Amino acid sequence: MARFTAEQLEAARDRLVPDVVADGLHVLFCGINPGLMTAATGHHFARPGNRFWPVLHLSGFTPRLLKPSEQGELLSYGLGITNVVARATARADELSAEEYREGGRLLATKVARLRPRWLAVVGVTAYRAAFDDRKAQVGPQERTIGDTRVWVLPNPSGLNAHWTAATMAEEFGRLRAAAAEA
Repeated sequence: MARFTAEQLEAARDRLVPDVVADGLHVLFCGINPGLMTAATGHHFARPGNRFWPVLHLSGFTPRLLKPSEQGELLSYGLGITNVVARATARADELSAEEYREGGRLLATKVARLRPRWLAVVGVTAYRAAFDDRKAQVGPQERTIGDTRVWVLPNPSGLNAHWTAATMAEEFGRLRAAAAEA
C-alpha cells in the first residue's frame, strides 16, 4: 500500500469515496464514513489497522483475504459497501448529529432503491445516531427498510478493542448464515 504524508491525508478530508453497489445484493455493508486513508486511496476500509477485510474473509463471506484495492470483487459475491455519511474525516467524532441523521435518511433511500437482502451497519453507535435507535445492540434489528432486513455489526476499526478479529468474525458469520437462508 502506498504511504501518504500527513499533508496528503489532510488533503483527502471531505473527499467522497464511490460506493461499491449493485441492485439486489445479498448484503450491503455500511461503514460510518470514510477515513482519510480510505479517501486518499479511494478504497473502503483502507487503513492498515482496520479489520474489515480480514474479518470478512474469516467469517466466510469471501473465499480469500481481499485487499482494499480489490473491493470491486465484492460484487461477484453479492456484497457491497456504502457509508452512513459520505464525507471523509480523520475521526468519526468529527461528524455532527445532524450529519448522522441526514446520512440515515439518505441511506434508507439508497437501500430502498438497491433492495439488498440485508443492510449491515458496522458500528452500533453510528446505527443508533443515524436511525435514532438508542437501544440498538449488535445483531439483527427489528427495523426493515422495505424488504431489506437490518443487522448491526461491530465496528472493525482497530480502535474498537472490545471486539477481537475472532469475535467479530463470529458475528459476521451469524449474518452470513442468515443471509444464506434468505
